[in-house]
Amino acid sequence: MKSSIALVALAAFCAIPVHATAQVPAGNVQAEKQNSEEIEFSADTLEYDFENDVVSAKGNVILNRDGYRVLAERVVWNRKTGLVTADGDVRSTSPDGDIVYSEKIVLTDTLRDGMVENLLLVLDDGGRLAARKGERFADGSMALDVAAYTACAVTTEEGCPKQPSWQIKAVRVRYDPDNKRVSYEGARIEIFGLPVIPLPGLSHPISNEHRSGLLVPNLRIDSTNGVAISVPYYFNIAPNQDATVTTQVFTEVAPLISGNFRHLDDKGAFQITGYATYGSRIPTAATGPVPNAQKDFRGYFETSGRFKLNENWTVTQSARIVSDRTFLRRYDISDDDSLRSTINLERIDDSSYFSLAGWAFQTLRTNDPQSQVPIALPMLDYRKRLSDPILGGQTQIQINSLAIERTAGQDTQRAFASARWDLRKLTKMGQEITLTGFARGDVYHSDDNDLNTVAVYRGNGGWQGRGIVSAALDVKWPFIGKAFGGTQTITPRFQIVATPNISNPTLPNEDSRAVDLEDTNLFSLNRFPGYDRYEDNVRASYGIEWNLIRPNLSVNTILGQSYRLENNTDIVPNGTGLSERFSDVVGRTNVRFKDIVKFTHRFRLDKDSFAVRRNEIDATVGSKSTYAQIGYLRLNRDIGPQVEDLRDREEVRIGGRFQVDKYWSVFGSAIVDLTDQREDPTSSADGFEPVRHRLGVAYDDGCLSLGVTWRYDYEDTGDAARGSTFLFRLALRNLGV
Repeated sequence: MKSSIALVALAAFCAIPVHATAQVPAGNVQAEKQNSEEIEFSADTLEYDFENDVVSAKGNVILNRDGYRVLAERVVWNRKTGLVTADGDVRSTSPDGDIVYSEKIVLTDTLRDGMVENLLLVLDDGGRLAARKGERFADGSMALDVAAYTACAVTTEEGCPKQPSWQIKAVRVRYDPDNKRVSYEGARIEIFGLPVIPLPGLSHPISNEHRSGLLVPNLRIDSTNGVAISVPYYFNIAPNQDATVTTQVFTEVAPLISGNFRHLDDKGAFQITGYATYGSRIPTAATGPVPNAQKDFRGYFETSGRFKLNENWTVTQSARIVSDRTFLRRYDISDDDSLRSTINLERIDDSSYFSLAGWAFQTLRTNDPQSQVPIALPMLDYRKRLSDPILGGQTQIQINSLAIERTAGQDTQRAFASARWDLRKLTKMGQEITLTGFARGDVYHSDDNDLNTVAVYRGNGGWQGRGIVSAALDVKWPFIGKAFGGTQTITPRFQIVATPNISNPTLPNEDSRAVDLEDTNLFSLNRFPGYDRYEDNVRASYGIEWNLIRPNLSVNTILGQSYRLENNTDIVPNGTGLSERFSDVVGRTNVRFKDIVKFTHRFRLDKDSFAVRRNEIDATVGSKSTYAQIGYLRLNRDIGPQVEDLRDREEVRIGGRFQVDKYWSVFGSAIVDLTDQREDPTSSADGFEPVRHRLGVAYDDGCLSLGVTWRYDYEDTGDAARGSTFLFRLALRNLGV
């Protein structure tokens, strides 16, 4: 039977006339804790040497003092020297939850400080420190000699020992439990047992708290900038603020510095990012080095944020500005061909929406003049859904205004007010009938219309007005039944829309340019995007939708067309599928089988020749770890180059990943431009021109992530030259700063 006693009470043994070495018989003896100097003690057997003032305990020994706890097979406490020696499967736990495993440990009677041999320190966050020898000090910190640290598991799922994916080995390690930080002398990282990276002066936190310090460096090699090493430093400014400053050093160009600041409070959050360097600006049209290229500041600024002022009001902002058109591609920051900046004040409640916004754009496209790029400020939109039905239907009103300015181009101002009424009914036979009434009044003003390079978008200058009235009837009749081992739904749909003739071409067109008939807008009241163009005359749209649901399989497909009483060529170019009385035929098919197959096909067929005018395929086959993806797009609208928003294009995108084993995988992707000059006279492609491909290998076991990626870009834009880029990625669990 186990004995239990408070060691401070052992002084009482001094008054008992027994043999020099006292034997405490088995039994359950326990003394109450009297003060903070006591050590709570329990063991199977307990002996006290009165002559030398030594207490010996054997068998399942447990010592507790001020949150420090020691478990061992044998413990000897020399009360004269104050040393406590524990051996045999020793486990020492600190108040923070850190655990030291060792065969032998020598402590003072505070149980805080002492010497440990062949120790294993298991930290509260799961990390492990092993060392030949260690010393624990009174403040709880430890100094370890010939030590190693890892955050990885050292046993398999079956409990067998295994080599950690990575570990840090060092001559000496200092562990500070108060600051939750580990510091090293003579450190190096070993990955899969191989020494890879020397890290003199390394230190890092071992908790989930954010702390300032160095992050893991990044390495990349490309044909433009050479070898690049990025060294990020993280600043933990406050619990709701942090910043990261990164220095990038290149072998071929001047260094680049970047920074990111983030802030979060009870109203919202925002972040600011900036890049800066000093180098040559090369025009986007340049095809090679420019000897006298201007050296100047080059950089990029980005910010975004969202603030909730109260339950209904929100402010959102974002801004992106770059010094020149090739900076983002040159330093592999972004492939965007235009940058957008906006600010938006919104109010949303159960029945209304209000927005006051401003938009600005910066073009990065070759031969695209910035002076023709619009600035939209202000842009106002208000919508209100009336709470009381009118004639049984739901009514919504809208007020909208927009002012577009250009530094050397057409300026346009627009305002309108509209009202829409919808009445939805279900008949006894199951038809869903929707009646819609719509009315809108517009006011336009424009200047410098002749500066617009696309004549069909100019409209007439000065003040103009427009009135729109539409009425629509929409009927759906779903039929549901059992089929193919599941449930199928067949839904014929018919819609008729009537709108008196409108003088569309006399008004400027700023937001209704890229019109194209699709399955998504076939039954829309107005099939133009935006507000500047509105489809008039009388038209009927008709189609059918088929849906099949069965275990692990779903199929959805739609097919439709429309008919107009008159042609629509005055506002819609030939080739869009909407210009003549009968429209082209559009359709879409979605197929999903479990999580293995996802397939989407959209198409548009010429109404006369059945030529494919739009063919779009997106397919994914496989699991989350091993899969293949393919995307194909062909726009064959046969529209001349005078309308730049509707140019033809053909491209294919492929990608995939193959899981070699539990942790290793290979991946790749490619984009190929299949457009030729017959499809787009402005294109320089030859019908098969790769844009970019990517190949790589990756390893990820939850503790270590590493990868190597080879990317090749085939396009030159100024100093953003074509060529290879090699990206090296390394991420170690718990090791960042």
